[in-house]
Amino acid sequence: MFGNWLKTTILMAGIVALFGVVGAAIGGANGMLLALAFGGAMNIFAYWFSDAMVLRMYNAQEVDAASAPQFYGLVRELSQRAGLPMPRVYLIDAAQPNAFATGRNPEHAAVAATTGILRLLSARELRGVMAHELTHVRHRDILISTIAATVAGAIASIAQFGFLFGGRNEGERSNPLVGLIVAILAPIAAMLIQMAISRAREFEADRGGAEICDDPNALADALEKMERYAKGLPLPAAEEHPATAQMMIINPLSGSGMQNLFSTHPATEMRIARLRAMA
Repeated sequence: MFGNWLKTTILMAGIVALFGVVGAAIGGANGMLLALAFGGAMNIFAYWFSDAMVLRMYNAQEVDAASAPQFYGLVRELSQRAGLPMPRVYLIDAAQPNAFATGRNPEHAAVAATTGILRLLSARELRGVMAHELTHVRHRDILISTIAATVAGAIASIAQFGFLFGGRNEGERSNPLVGLIVAILAPIAAMLIQMAISRAREFEADRGGAEICDDPNALADALEKMERYAKGLPLPAAEEHPATAQMMIINPLSGSGMQNLFSTHPATEMRIARLRAMA
């Protein structure tokens, strides 16, 4: 637990510093101060409200035992096995098979799955996927990933602002080259922050999920199916908000350019091999 709080603190400090660098490039000393203040405020806002923002981005609808009895019951059973409070449960109306967890701690957690994953996977495979997501909750990864997703999007927006208005130092003219450099490098820096916190925890969540559901092959089979089907089924909300892609159990982005070059997910083949070895 202490390790994740340390990671969260380092992440928040890195985000504020990145905001400061972008602000300085755009507006000199005054721009840096404004950006640092904005970055700090963004961290506080993200801590309390980023989960609701992400769920809204995906138009996720909360379900219960009456509206989705099988899915809700599966999450409840796995939560009990994991020794966790019952999270809120959401469905996303999308064909791509995918899922994620969000929230600031296990007492304020939510899990979400697409309707596509419910149609594609067997009950056994779906248990493996949701056990993976509940492991993120148990490891308290969800705060880190949700803050990273929310703030990385904000950094990209500020970088675009820098490109449009150029870098400006006090008493100097706007420099379009500085604005262009900021527009290119700031989103890359944000993606690198996400990569640093995302790839290792996916392996840990796979291992923990396999232990919770007591069936490593179930999650391996699910990942195999999802990887195969997700490629041809875009997830519009993820394409519109690519900073949230690292929250998903598999990479939801269809692009083959910069987004995949800086993929926040380890190769699915490696994850499957590790799970097969566990079995």
